[in-house]
Amino acid sequence: MVIASFNINGVRGRLEVLLRWLETRRPDVVCLQELKAPQTAFPRAALEAAGYGSVWLGQKSWNGVAILARDAEPIVTLRGLPGEQEDAQSRYIEAAVNGVLIGCPYLPNGNPWPGPRFDYKMRWFERLSARARVLIDTGAPVVLAGDFNVIPTDEDVYSPERWTDDALFRIEAREAFARLCAQGWTDALRAVHPDEAPYTYWSYLRNRYARDHGLRIDHLLLSPDLARRLKRAEVDRNVRGWERTSDHAPVWIELADRAVRRRTKPASARAV
Repeated sequence: MVIASFNINGVRGRLEVLLRWLETRRPDVVCLQELKAPQTAFPRAALEAAGYGSVWLGQKSWNGVAILARDAEPIVTLRGLPGEQEDAQSRYIEAAVNGVLIGCPYLPNGNPWPGPRFDYKMRWFERLSARARVLIDTGAPVVLAGDFNVIPTDEDVYSPERWTDDALFRIEAREAFARLCAQGWTDALRAVHPDEAPYTYWSYLRNRYARDHGLRIDHLLLSPDLARRLKRAEVDRNVRGWERTSDHAPVWIELADRAVRRRTKPASARAV
């Protein structure tokens, strides 16, 4: 089973990119973030023609999340996170696909720090952690796959000294991510690439993709039983080089049918 996450940065404007990648990679499940489309404008028909059922939570111009399933219809279990009734931002959707529960988060950026946007980011993180605790306590196979807008360690950014006061790299956000992982989640990319996990995002500015000045902010967190089935975790970096593409690249994992022999190092064991 291949499960992927892709911050598409505008699903209507980059639909051709998405369809091309789906045809190439053929993932079983895809979590999309930053749809930038209202609920009524999601390209469901085009995705159905490509073989993917979909559920989504849209928002005009901003945010938006979706879960796609190849030759299947995701069964929605939650739209939006509980805990802040006045929060109207579309940043979380959850669905069951082929026996696996998939949570798709799109965390707030939080800049500028300090300020109300960073405060909102941290409150949102607390709400996500509360939901994650509920999910992991069920013992069910669960994946949290999305754009967390957090750089977990110095190794996950091209020049850490330049990011000290950025909301993505603030110690508060990094510690929140570490506490989340400490619930028992495994950071799949870090587990497979313990020494040098690949970047997932490169800004459009200053030729940063060509210079590989990237960040790792898109993560797939696995519950314990799925962590034991983890075979591969990779980034389709070449997609970032396509024309009219997102500033993120798709990140994906492959799960075996049963436990595999692999030495993994949970993200919670790594220092921030």
